[in-house]
Amino acid sequence: MPEGHTVHRTSNDFNKFFAGLPLIITSPQGRFASDAKLISGQVLVKAKAIGKQLFLEFENELTIRIHLGIYGKWAFTEHANELPEPVGEVRARFRNEKYLADLRGPSVCEVISRAEVRVVEQRLGPDPLNANPRGVEERRFIERAQRAKTPIGLLLMNQDVIAGIGNVYRAEILFRAGISPHRPGSSLTVEELKAIWADSVELLMVGVKTGYMITRDELRNKNPDKSERNFVYKREGLPCRQCGTNVSIEIMGARKLYWCVGCQN
Repeated sequence: MPEGHTVHRTSNDFNKFFAGLPLIITSPQGRFASDAKLISGQVLVKAKAIGKQLFLEFENELTIRIHLGIYGKWAFTEHANELPEPVGEVRARFRNEKYLADLRGPSVCEVISRAEVRVVEQRLGPDPLNANPRGVEERRFIERAQRAKTPIGLLLMNQDVIAGIGNVYRAEILFRAGISPHRPGSSLTVEELKAIWADSVELLMVGVKTGYMITRDELRNKNPDKSERNFVYKREGLPCRQCGTNVSIEIMGARKLYWCVGCQN
């Protein structure tokens, strides 16, 4: 499942290629056809991302909300006068005179009102990649984490606590912080949670810039092999890069959890 940095990169692409212009929207697959008619031809005011959700705001006060889920994918193309035929099951096609974006397999693709957008925004946790005036979003994260007895390894995957963190960043952020994924959120200090928030901001920004989830600082200016980018993710049974203890794997919240017993205690 794409994590928050990927959705922010998509938001940036929509603002670059489509914002401020009328956008033609169709549904080659047919499942989004009735909704597409509500906004096709309208000017895209802006795209924005909150965690793993993308919001496309149009001048007629309607918004498309998109969540890729596990199988969703985007394909952006620069086209000439002749439009390419859709490849696969394209739920929604967005185009202007120069650019084309095809959406396949999302778990959510719907048109909603501004009021409905606000409901979703209030439910979602703070996004480390969005504005944090006077530390407001950081405090929201700390408050939501500290009032829960749930393990921090589950809280970081809960989009109502912090938006945009997925399985890779969950494992890597906790490793870098030296915190066991089994510790209850309520047991973490403000200083520990501030460090988790700050590292989330930093790592997600690297992801937006590079397009990769690189969590080893010394590799940020390189394009390392996928197996070298992280400390513990998908390294079960291999020696920890820091202490040599074999990396552990278990199931937490129906997802694979990778962590080092030696470093995270």
